[in-house]
Amino acid sequence: MQRILVVEDEPGLRKVLGTLLRRGGYAVELADSGSKGCELLGRELYDLVITDLRLPGVDGLEVLRTSRAQCPDAPVIIVTAYSTDEAAEEARRLGAFNYILKPFDADKILADVRIALEWHRLGRLKTAIEGRYGLDRLEARSVRMKQIMDVVAQVAPTASTVLVTGESGTGKEMIARAIHHHSARVDHAFISINCGALPDDLLESELFGHMKGSFTGAVATKKGLFEEADGGTIFLDEIGDTSPAMQIKLLRALQERVIRRVGGSEEIAVDVRVIAATNRDLESLVREKRFREDLFYRINVIPLRLPPLRERREDIPHLARHFFERYRVEMAKRITSISDEAMAALTRYDWPGNIRELQNVIERAVALEGSDAIRPESLPLELSNRRGSVRHMIGDLSEEGIDLEGMLEQIREHYMRQALALRGGIQSQAAKLLGMSFRSFRYFARKYNMVDRSVAGTMTASGRGAQES
Repeated sequence: MQRILVVEDEPGLRKVLGTLLRRGGYAVELADSGSKGCELLGRELYDLVITDLRLPGVDGLEVLRTSRAQCPDAPVIIVTAYSTDEAAEEARRLGAFNYILKPFDADKILADVRIALEWHRLGRLKTAIEGRYGLDRLEARSVRMKQIMDVVAQVAPTASTVLVTGESGTGKEMIARAIHHHSARVDHAFISINCGALPDDLLESELFGHMKGSFTGAVATKKGLFEEADGGTIFLDEIGDTSPAMQIKLLRALQERVIRRVGGSEEIAVDVRVIAATNRDLESLVREKRFREDLFYRINVIPLRLPPLRERREDIPHLARHFFERYRVEMAKRITSISDEAMAALTRYDWPGNIRELQNVIERAVALEGSDAIRPESLPLELSNRRGSVRHMIGDLSEEGIDLEGMLEQIREHYMRQALALRGGIQSQAAKLLGMSFRSFRYFARKYNMVDRSVAGTMTASGRGAQES
């Protein structure tokens, strides 16, 4: 139910507006003064504000300013007896949506409210679309991502095929949607399919369609996604997971711009822009004869490699604030910021799940946060205590391989000796510091010839006592 705030000091008019709007199906909050209206705007989010212009003390202009600051997307309708006086002109300059002139007509008010709320809905929808796919919102802080966005801006108006590569969660589909959003095909469909999620027979039917009776369960003729995307864009995600047989069929569709439904003989022309993506190394797959070289060169016209988040840490605060604002508004939470300490934890974490993981972490933090800011303790444990930075500490696996068991032994011994040093050589306390059981710690301490000083001290004292006796 859409929420409307009515600020009116005249009791009779305030009651009439409240009754009228509630009968219209809206949730209504009434304020009998400008100061009360500003107080409510500081606590709650509204879809529309209706305020009298002439109010004692805090006037309608101040209510308008407060609304623009607290609920910037909410339209404000001014109730006034004079639409041409100086205050009314100032309200118009400050962004008032419309005026209701006294005395007012009930049907006219409801019509104005419906128009304002529809304008509000369409404005939020436009903001959401541009916020996700507009190049101004996708613009990043890192040099590498700025270079990628420059290429996106250049290639979007063309019909060239694009290959987007990068680890899972780096935003490959978002880049594909941005290309479509800024192309001449924006008024046509953008269709996405994960090629690695379906077996060959189902994938072929999904992409190219099928004829009635062509296989068991084909009870009707069905268009494929290439036909559905005609005039628009098709996004072939995880194209590196397709079989050699499917690669041949994809190559033909890309080269000839025609498809043939499963079980059919008719060739159907399609005008589709193809954007492909994968998290695999296609050049290595080509060398291993696991991916067709001709298809690789066909889709690799414009290559875009998205770096993982750990290689562009300067983008993390920008992305975190973007997701924070999005979920703060969606959940109507009164959280105002991400604390400096929490942002530092977010920035130093390696994000193996990349942008998708960051988005999920911010959504969770906003949902669960009860204070005015996201703090380190609001974040998952691996972020707040830096235990998630394993890759940063030990590096990535090289082609030469490693002696994993030997490395684990070295790491264990290293931290056990550090823990003993921090706890004065007392094994029970060092074990607790490392989250190990005392029995396990004692086993490895013997293996690495470590000495428990509490035990050693007892033994020394016992030995001295025996000599003295």
